[in-house]
Amino acid sequence: MYQNHVFQPYPIESLEFNVFTRLKDDWATITAEADGKTNTMTASWGGVGRIWDKNVVSVYVRESRYTRELLDASDFFSVNFYDMDKKENRMALKIFGSVSGRNEDKIAEAHFHVNHKKGVPFMDESNFVFICHKLSKTLLSEDGFLDPSIKKHYENGDFHYMYIGEIMDVLAR
Repeated sequence: MYQNHVFQPYPIESLEFNVFTRLKDDWATITAEADGKTNTMTASWGGVGRIWDKNVVSVYVRESRYTRELLDASDFFSVNFYDMDKKENRMALKIFGSVSGRNEDKIAEAHFHVNHKKGVPFMDESNFVFICHKLSKTLLSEDGFLDPSIKKHYENGDFHYMYIGEIMDVLAR
């Protein structure tokens, strides 16, 4: 039987990592749960900062993604970071980015496990986690693009929603 890892609270004031390299080079996953279903997807777009007097993360999820359905049905989600020196993590992130959780149990296929903090799902194999409370959702659409070069990312019309979540807890393993 699988035994979940022990995660410790990590003070947000001590956060020292480069969000640009963590998202661009290492990627992350966004995990959401609703109606007893959990899904995770890779994320290489996002941000961390402050708005509305809160510490926040922004994540971007295409309209067509199954994770978006779960994000919409839940008030909470997690952003998970991994040790990319581990081959099994690189393989899992490839699965999470190419297989739809709508049709397959990609978490089981990747041999990963779901853990929870205050009822919010996160990936137990991660080594650093943001537990987030969803604050807003905004559809990014062509009429809002000021730079025409952005349109190349949406030639198929599958636009992103931007979710802003307050970082409620930071966990480290």
